[in-house]
Amino acid sequence: MNHIFAAAREASRYLLSIDDALRSKVIDTLAVLIEDNMAGLLEANARDLAMMDSTNPLYDRLQLTPERLTAIAADLRHVAALPCPVGEEVEHRTLPNGIDLRRVRVPFGVIGVIYEARPNVTFDVFSLCLKSGNACILKGGRDADSSNRAAIALIHRALRENGLPESVATLLPSTHEATSALLGAVGYVDVVIPRGGRNLIDFVRKNAQVPVIETGAGVVHVYFDRDANAAMGRDIIANAKTRRVSVCNALDTLLIHRDRLSELPEILAPLAAKNVELHADTDAYKVLADGGYPAKLLKEADETCWDREWMDYKMGVRTVDSIDDAISHIACHGSGHSESIVTDNSAAAERFQSLVDASCVYVNLPTSFTDGGQFGLGAEIGISTQKLGPRGPMGLREITTTRYLLSGNGQLRP
Repeated sequence: MNHIFAAAREASRYLLSIDDALRSKVIDTLAVLIEDNMAGLLEANARDLAMMDSTNPLYDRLQLTPERLTAIAADLRHVAALPCPVGEEVEHRTLPNGIDLRRVRVPFGVIGVIYEARPNVTFDVFSLCLKSGNACILKGGRDADSSNRAAIALIHRALRENGLPESVATLLPSTHEATSALLGAVGYVDVVIPRGGRNLIDFVRKNAQVPVIETGAGVVHVYFDRDANAAMGRDIIANAKTRRVSVCNALDTLLIHRDRLSELPEILAPLAAKNVELHADTDAYKVLADGGYPAKLLKEADETCWDREWMDYKMGVRTVDSIDDAISHIACHGSGHSESIVTDNSAAAERFQSLVDASCVYVNLPTSFTDGGQFGLGAEIGISTQKLGPRGPMGLREITTTRYLLSGNGQLRP
């Protein structure tokens, strides 16, 4: 493993010597290769899908389709066309002693990413890392191993066709031993980013000897305020919950103001149509049961429901007495990912955005917008939920660091 890591470190130094045009050309080449080799990618993906229960919520994350591959190729071209952050001047000033000081963006160097059953991540991470001048070491899960192997084969082909070493992007074996080696690659790997569920993120944080940027796990809320527009809220909740239930920005708990409880069956009717199982507190349960929400989809909530990232057609519903109750609930049970308020009250909206502690805080929008592509970043490494370093969707700028460059005329420190 150290030989592999050393090759990635050497590749990261090599990337400093090539220009952005060549890096973008590699990414554009890869987009063409994806479009020209869809059959092989789908065949590899089918082998992975055959080993997973189709009712597993992760099945949707794992699945590749012609439409998704076309979208991946489009995302790659978007990344290739974005301005490169490397060399961007963040600060420039002259010190009182005449020294010229500049702070500029530079690559991290080698970025390790550990992820679960999401083969699109292989392409996303490679394109963002290459565009920002970073080498990447990828460690995918066993569920997506065939898909990831097919993807890395195309990535290596794109690198070779443009004269770059394959060690710019490395896919490790899908074993626990490979994970442990990556987490202990001190001196080779500059940062490790886990992208997956809470168990994966906790494991990486507890066992890594290299720096970690936490991403992914989301216990996500929408608060339906006393002054909310019911029709708007109905659509926002449905989109946040059911657009894709297996992703980290999907809605997990609806908080509803007590004064609007009577409208709950109408507001959640689109969820009943999608067979969403609700775990509701006592007051919400009674209103939903009396209002005709399907009995087979209605459960009484217990305290464990409020900390669940469901990643399924399931959702918690809790009644609150005020916006401050909603904010307190989020402070206690949220994961710092994405939170939203539905309200026509500007003061309530401002209070919610000021006091809710999360990487993305929305007003009258579904949390499904938490995505690098939606933010104009082209793609993303992940959604950072930590406060030290990048926070929110991590695009090109977020996977660079800075360096001070100083020039003088022989000044000496007294």
